[in-house]
Amino acid sequence: MNEGILNRGLGQAIARQGHGDELLLCDAGFAIPEGVEVVDLSLTVNQPLVETVLAEILRYHSVEGLVVADATAEHSPAKLAKILSLLPPDITVTRIPHAELKKRARSVKTVVRSGDFTAFSNFLLISGAGKRWYSEK
Repeated sequence: MNEGILNRGLGQAIARQGHGDELLLCDAGFAIPEGVEVVDLSLTVNQPLVETVLAEILRYHSVEGLVVADATAEHSPAKLAKILSLLPPDITVTRIPHAELKKRARSVKTVVRSGDFTAFSNFLLISGAGKRWYSEK
């Protein structure tokens, strides 16, 4: 049986995402900027993990791009490999400096905080239009 996302805040955040909007999925220690909407899913150490949350988001949300900090590949390569393995092959992956990711976090529509304690487990999701759109030409 498929119940959908049970967390009300996360479901609403996904529903508000439009094409090109950005959603930051972050670890438990990310410095979330003031004034940004936060859906805090952290429960305890490593609960839930970023990849668990991402897997559910991808079931219900169209994502066309993922932005990750270079520091993730350097400090947490296994985590990055796990995240990349969850992505459909048509998703564009971009690497940027961690400082730039922190700056971009100030303008995202929503931050989703996990309980993940893996260093640099922060991923910016770029919302897609989805496959249901069609063009007459």
